[in-house]
Amino acid sequence: MASTSSFQYESPQAVFDLLDSQFSLDDNVLVELTKTFLEEFKTGLGSYNHPMAMIPSFVTGVPDGTETGTFLALDLGGTNLRVCEVVLNGDKTFNLVQQKYKVSETLKSGEATALFDAFLTTQATTDYTSPIDEVSGAPIKDVHLGLTFSFPVEQSALGSGKILTWTKGFSAKNAVGHDVVKLLQDAFDRKHMHVKCVALVNDTVGALLSRAYTAGGCIAGAIFGTGTNGAYIEQVANIPKLAGTAAAARGGEMVINTEWGAFNNSVRMLSSMLNRVVLKRLSALASSLHALDNAIDRLSINPKFQAFEKFISGLYLGEIVRNILVSLIDAVPKPLLFGGKSTAGLNKHYGIDTSFMSATEEAWIADHDANPASYAVPAFSHEFKREEISPKVVRKLDNIRKVIAQFLGFNEDDVSLKDAAVVRWVCSLIARRAALLSGVAIATVLIQTERATLKGERTPTKGLNDTLGVGVDGSLVEHYPNFRHTLRESLRLLVGEEVEKRVEIGLAKDGSGVGAALCALMALKASP
Repeated sequence: MASTSSFQYESPQAVFDLLDSQFSLDDNVLVELTKTFLEEFKTGLGSYNHPMAMIPSFVTGVPDGTETGTFLALDLGGTNLRVCEVVLNGDKTFNLVQQKYKVSETLKSGEATALFDAFLTTQATTDYTSPIDEVSGAPIKDVHLGLTFSFPVEQSALGSGKILTWTKGFSAKNAVGHDVVKLLQDAFDRKHMHVKCVALVNDTVGALLSRAYTAGGCIAGAIFGTGTNGAYIEQVANIPKLAGTAAAARGGEMVINTEWGAFNNSVRMLSSMLNRVVLKRLSALASSLHALDNAIDRLSINPKFQAFEKFISGLYLGEIVRNILVSLIDAVPKPLLFGGKSTAGLNKHYGIDTSFMSATEEAWIADHDANPASYAVPAFSHEFKREEISPKVVRKLDNIRKVIAQFLGFNEDDVSLKDAAVVRWVCSLIARRAALLSGVAIATVLIQTERATLKGERTPTKGLNDTLGVGVDGSLVEHYPNFRHTLRESLRLLVGEEVEKRVEIGLAKDGSGVGAALCALMALKASP
């Protein structure tokens, strides 16, 4: 079992009070975090090689839903290749046909030519409808393709990006240092295929484009799922690191891939080098960093990196909860949970995932009763006697006992009403922190683009009456109970109710498929 902290206490309630204070974020902390977020945005826009990378996507426009055409998308991730045909109907709708293919270990570690020639281009020939010219009715010669390539690249143009390294078990030879779009296009050309790869895209940029097409406009895209990231439309004049480039000369707007999961990487590494004002702001996150958060970071595959992501993404939330539950089980002088019993799932590193947290919350709010009395439980320092608790609350806690037994492997009889209440509270505490921090990220985008000011202190200079569209994807924002509601609570605090009401958060499904196809569309629109 991975080592965790345990609690030594004089008063059981003191342990729960400590957890509450360590994992809660007050208004001042959220404000200070937003200020630091804005500083890291500006640093990343100003020069390269910062944790908050602020990567230029070279996408200089977004669709409005009137566009038409047929495009292909290739999505190469870790395990599978996905091939998509996307037909844009011009009425904010699209038709999608897709197939998945497993990437063998031999292809992952062999020659790049085998991966691109023998696999990617072969699967891209999967049946699709030949696009027809709307005027002549004749088949269009070339089909245009967008590539979602989920590996580190140094992108220098919309249709160009050098592979920096392989990850996720890939090690194909003679690929690193080469332009991934050229590798793919050369493979198509060797087979005399009428496919042109015109765009290289990140899935978060794709989420923005996908939502823009179906909603008629969008200013930002965000992923809140296994990981987290954001993209938004920035003025090229606000990207100093593009100075001297053709993109800077053209001006206008460009979509930025923020890589905000790396926010606050520097909280421990660079603190001694920073001035006192910045240290005060950085300590806002450090003050909420419990020893259990440190354990998550230390035992992760990338210690001291992706700091923000480890607070809010689905990959880590279940592990934070697991560490807290195990610490309560191991508390001394007496266990504070499950009578000191544990299970194989609880003892296993990453043995709990976010689906358990979600199921626990669903059981608690299933009847959507607005009466506060329907959620009232005794203090955790008190005994939980069925006859002294509201029957409605008892039913909720019994349902949570079933969830705990199902997911964690306990016998239901070994899970008390108090155990159920404590587990539900811990899940809610960690999920609430994640949602509040997610609101910080979106608020930062609104402030950076001058559509809001911090705490509504001044009147924004842009979009005073506009709907502010944010396309979102990911299991947390789509499925976790009340996640979006709490995110909006954070937004209201940080940018004011008037702006928050105009933020339209809508699902942007399939940024890596439909988004890649739309990126190919935008590449064609931008070409001379």
